[in-house]
Amino acid sequence: MPLPQVVIVGRPNVGKSSLFNWLAGRRLAIVDPTAGVTRDRMTYTLCERDRYFDLVDTGGIGIVDSDDLTEHVEAQIEAAIHSADVVLFVVDALSGPTPLDEEVARRLRPVSAPVILVANKVDHEGLEIHVNEFFRLGYDQPLRVSAKQNRGRDALVRAIVEKLPSETAVEEAEPEEPVMKLAIVGRRNVGKSTFVNALAQEERMIVSEVPGTTRDSVDVRFEMDGKEFIAIDTPGLTRRKAIKTDLMFYSTHRAMRSIRRADVVLLFFDAAQPVAHTDKRLWNTILEEHKPCIFVVNKWDLYAGDVETGEWAKYLRDTFPMHDHVPIAFVTAKTGKNAKTVINHAQMLFRQARERVSTAALNKIVRAALERNPLPLASMHRQPKIYFATQVDVQPPTIVLVCNEPTAIGETYRRYLLNALRDSLPFSEVPIKLLLRKRESTPGEKDKAESEEEGLRIED
Repeated sequence: MPLPQVVIVGRPNVGKSSLFNWLAGRRLAIVDPTAGVTRDRMTYTLCERDRYFDLVDTGGIGIVDSDDLTEHVEAQIEAAIHSADVVLFVVDALSGPTPLDEEVARRLRPVSAPVILVANKVDHEGLEIHVNEFFRLGYDQPLRVSAKQNRGRDALVRAIVEKLPSETAVEEAEPEEPVMKLAIVGRRNVGKSTFVNALAQEERMIVSEVPGTTRDSVDVRFEMDGKEFIAIDTPGLTRRKAIKTDLMFYSTHRAMRSIRRADVVLLFFDAAQPVAHTDKRLWNTILEEHKPCIFVVNKWDLYAGDVETGEWAKYLRDTFPMHDHVPIAFVTAKTGKNAKTVINHAQMLFRQARERVSTAALNKIVRAALERNPLPLASMHRQPKIYFATQVDVQPPTIVLVCNEPTAIGETYRRYLLNALRDSLPFSEVPIKLLLRKRESTPGEKDKAESEEEGLRIED
């Protein structure tokens, strides 16, 4: 089952993104005094007090977006609140309650998830008295914190963990059969809209030789073999220096956003054109978001007689090294040739990304990998050790390795472990998110920890 969602909400400029970065321990979200900087949901996986959960940052409720994206921002906020297991309602202790805070409180009252009222910017004790004014919003004692001054984090984390649903409840919840969302991305005029029309079997999207015909990401529902899918047609990307208008900028932004909300991404190429820097930008975003992907070479009917599929496949493998797990397909969007094959393969990736593997099976694979290729000595003082592995999430499959020194396990060895996992697990064609966590031991557990450092210990 998916990890619990802890969603941060509030009016603009109360410090939601600062709080997000503070809890995550990393500068992930943009922090700026300008209202409305955050538009999309940003998610980061946290482990606190032996509980894993996703922390979600959202845009400011009530902002009037300067680029007429208010509706999109509000939709993102509503979706986040709808999926929340815990809500952090953030207010500004410096400014006190405002009418917009009261509007946020009103919107949260029907929410079934527990709400924690968080008074941010309590930078010193002298400001704590002002927090009492927030009782009028109708919630329990506000938690006093300061992301800037690092005050109150432990109390906030404790409150979050206490409100998380029980692990038993999460495991027993009945999963719904989701509709696969398929983002079609690529440069301009590679045939994305034509492919969407072929899937929908109608002229659902405007198709033109004029670059930039598609200006926004558009969801198109279609059916195939009795199943429903959503194809997300996206604006074609262009070089950064060619972006000269706000419209072009936000078209690019929405294309990138479509990758984030997709289950599987089809990265389109034109068989007559070499891979460009724009394609690599898109691929980097797909990698960062850990999305399953298929490389789709379009317009193959025009060039099939001159170039063999093997040549193009090798060209893509050479251009995108160390990603041999990504499938490659050759299609003719204009006639719909091989479109069904691509969708069938996308469904396979979708299923793989949602697979779970037992802890015992994972540890056998990791133990075998360590025996074949032991961890290299990091220094004269400490040998890196991996104690155990466990899968904590799906979409993407997320595997945590608990070890003594995460920083001592280099990137080369991490890639080796990823390849070993990919070769043995049921998600061989999708990205695997590998997290290294340091095991914290109390003084009473020191002897036990030292004995376990002899190697990976697995309780079957």
